[in-house]
Amino acid sequence: MAIKGYLGIDAGTQGLSVVFTDEDLKVLGTGEASYEMVPNLAEGCYEQLPADWDDALSNAMRHLRDQMNDDFEVLAIGISGQMHGEVLADENGASLGPARLWCDARNESEENELTEAMGVKMPKRITSARWLWTLRNRPELAQQTRHITTPAGWLAYQLTGDWLLGIGDAAGMFPIDQATLDYDLGLLEKYDSVAGHSSPLQSLLPKVRHAGQSGGVLNAQGAARLGLPAGIPVAPAEGDQPAALAGSLIGEAGMISCSFGTSVCANSVGDRSFSGVSKAVDHFCAPDGKPINMVWLRNGTTFMNSVVEMFGQAIGGSRGDGFEKVIPMLLDAAPDCGGIMALPFMDDEPGLNVQRGGTAMLVGLNSENATPGNLVKAALLATMFNLRLGCEILDGQGFPRTELVLSGGLTKTPELAQLLADVFANPVTLLESAEEGTAWGAALMAKYRNQVLEGSKRPWSEFLNEHAMESPKQYQPQSASITAYEAAYQKYKKLVGTQPMLDHAINE
Repeated sequence: MAIKGYLGIDAGTQGLSVVFTDEDLKVLGTGEASYEMVPNLAEGCYEQLPADWDDALSNAMRHLRDQMNDDFEVLAIGISGQMHGEVLADENGASLGPARLWCDARNESEENELTEAMGVKMPKRITSARWLWTLRNRPELAQQTRHITTPAGWLAYQLTGDWLLGIGDAAGMFPIDQATLDYDLGLLEKYDSVAGHSSPLQSLLPKVRHAGQSGGVLNAQGAARLGLPAGIPVAPAEGDQPAALAGSLIGEAGMISCSFGTSVCANSVGDRSFSGVSKAVDHFCAPDGKPINMVWLRNGTTFMNSVVEMFGQAIGGSRGDGFEKVIPMLLDAAPDCGGIMALPFMDDEPGLNVQRGGTAMLVGLNSENATPGNLVKAALLATMFNLRLGCEILDGQGFPRTELVLSGGLTKTPELAQLLADVFANPVTLLESAEEGTAWGAALMAKYRNQVLEGSKRPWSEFLNEHAMESPKQYQPQSASITAYEAAYQKYKKLVGTQPMLDHAINE
């Protein structure tokens, strides 16, 4: 008898993955396929062919069906994909060529112009800023365009024939009105005034849907691509960030999904819209439409990794051995790192007004405190303190912060969750999987869609709570440590204030 369950699809920057889960969301099978960027583009230009995503989906599904011996029944399908892409199609739904991706850097001037004209944050990666660039730099392409969507939206169209999009991914295309849970009509008018295009932007964008609503059903073309029967319900296609929030079971206001790696991202669920514009905070939505405020750092753990690497051969013989030896020393180091402080700016950090890299450094060394533990801890604390600087803007507007849910590189050393709890004076929950499960999050959204079809009226956040681990590992902040790290943080803020002068001395 075929196993019933849910299919999750995730189209990332480097490849596509699929998962099949049972009805309790236990993963039973997976499939993967990769693709490349369009080659030989100028620096800062990143494009992919939508047809490559289509082929990758077919290949990944073939691997999944082989693994499952075709002995499974899909109750609903969920889709996630890299946000902020610009996928253009003509009136017949045919691709108009390569899609520009979230990392494409060609429209910084449009970011500044739209932000000033509209009075809300319009980062250069938001799809509508990319479209303004296209209008001005590729007018012939713009004239052929009848639909604009994202990678997830493109896959959804290929499977259903409908131009629909989940509200989180839609918010990565254009700002959402929290009162209507749809594109902000007043801002659309301002945008059209700036763009001056014959077709209003709203007529080109996909329709907005939120968790539980219909994202269409699998049509004949989609059924052939997936090797599944037509008619299966599809959840609204979401961006990778909203899907990761779903996969982390984060839905209540005040919860923050916090990922530490070479870059750092903290997605905070808000209880209302953000007011004004901040360089440090971007905005999108959770799958149910709740506002998400994102603080993102380009300078993540790379500086700390570089410091560890300096000690690698001397301590352990290799980089991996270096980490194994140094991390316990880091955990034993005092909160003030013996008086050592660090700046981690190997790259620019726009949210903190750091315009370029080259000022990463360690200061305050003397013959007594220059130990591996102190130096590596100072490097890691600098990144945590930068994240807290970004979150201070949310604190200033009174947004709740109840819990940090940690994923990414730091989870390899769970004790570092205690350090984060003490720095932020908030509980930190460590994910059991220690990974962001976007494909699994897509499968979870599929389950929610299916249960709504079956008559369930449970709110999204309640549904997420029902899938929480029975006893997740949680670290509570310690009062003495809070006081010590607060003192170190206040000193760090003074050091950051000197960065412009350091930059001038080093780089000019």
